[in-house]
Amino acid sequence: MKVEMICTGEEVLSGQIIDTNAAWVANELMSLGIEMQYRTTVGDRLEDLVEVFKYRSQYADVIIVNGGLGPTSDDMSALAMAKAKGEELVENAVWRAHLESWFTKNGRVMAKSNLKQALLPASAVMVDNPVGTACGFRVKLNNAWLFFTPGVPFELKHMFKEQFVPFIQAEFGKGENTQLYKLLTIGHGESSLADTLSVLTLPTGIELGYRSSMPHIEIKIFARGNSAIKQLPKVVEEVKSVLGHAVVADNKATLAEEIHHRLYQSGFSLAVAESCTGGMITSQLIDFSGSSSYLQHGLVTYSNESKVKVLGVSPQILDDHGAVSIQTVEAMAEGARALLDNDFALATSGIAGPDGGTDEKPVGTVAIALSTKQGVYSQMIKLPRRSRSLVRSMSAAVAYDMLRRALLDEAVIVNYPSIGRFSK
Repeated sequence: MKVEMICTGEEVLSGQIIDTNAAWVANELMSLGIEMQYRTTVGDRLEDLVEVFKYRSQYADVIIVNGGLGPTSDDMSALAMAKAKGEELVENAVWRAHLESWFTKNGRVMAKSNLKQALLPASAVMVDNPVGTACGFRVKLNNAWLFFTPGVPFELKHMFKEQFVPFIQAEFGKGENTQLYKLLTIGHGESSLADTLSVLTLPTGIELGYRSSMPHIEIKIFARGNSAIKQLPKVVEEVKSVLGHAVVADNKATLAEEIHHRLYQSGFSLAVAESCTGGMITSQLIDFSGSSSYLQHGLVTYSNESKVKVLGVSPQILDDHGAVSIQTVEAMAEGARALLDNDFALATSGIAGPDGGTDEKPVGTVAIALSTKQGVYSQMIKLPRRSRSLVRSMSAAVAYDMLRRALLDEAVIVNYPSIGRFSK
């Protein structure tokens, strides 16, 4: 089965918004053992939409069309599909009744423009949208079924899971059994990981893939067929053995998710004191429900004065060693942990750039410390020629990894091939 996706909208085409819908759909398809063959992005121009529907429908079996189902004049997916088929738009009585009921139930007056959302190509099969006003529909053109979905992510996800997946399984069968296992790494380049893993002989039906999402590189181990699935656990262990401490999480999207998984309802408590990362460590943990079970406080102590008055860092340490130093970051971590006698505390202080570096401490110099009840661990890393945002995100990842390793009773400080480190 050849599956493609057409994403519509000027804001997507021009880069004003990031197309997270396409990434989500592709990932969901992969989990079903279906690899997207082709993806097209097209603006809100009627002739372009008609052309791309006609052209891609000659090559695909199924095309997911995302966006363009709203009530405004630039929402043209239904009209373009009707023109591509050479047929009229027809009001769908079921969806009109749904719209009227929805607005009445929510105590709102329906604008006349909303009636446009009930106009579908004459041959279209309506697809229900239980969480929004834009109904989906599917139409057969040339070789392909075109399956139209709303651009609102929440609505798309409902329609994909509740309508699209059952449709393709009924139309094309469930296909071959597949399974996907993901390993998260930091501190290694994509090509370096590929070279390291080239020594492995993979069983038939198992493939490796790589996805760069800095500061992480994700390794995807994809198994097709029951025989390959049975061998997947063994292959996963072989990959982890070859890569060693490069692997920092199994089936997690980020190190923050891994830390949350390990700390949630663990009984351990965590404090965070951040300078150059500016709350990034704390914010990424707060993204997860239940983080209050372990995260006591996160302090952004950006100025030297705040480091002294809030965390109790000695002014003498700052005078002798500077804000970006092992001595300062250790004092920050100890001060943060002592406030509520937490089990762990992380602290960062660095020069994220693009200005502020010196010959001794160039841009990309970051000091990171982990304070525990048993002692303090610290390191100063080098991240040259990285953007300000990447310096911050990589620093947060290294801090998380130090905590992760402490939770596993492993060596807290390790070498990362792509991350330099100052000797103490």
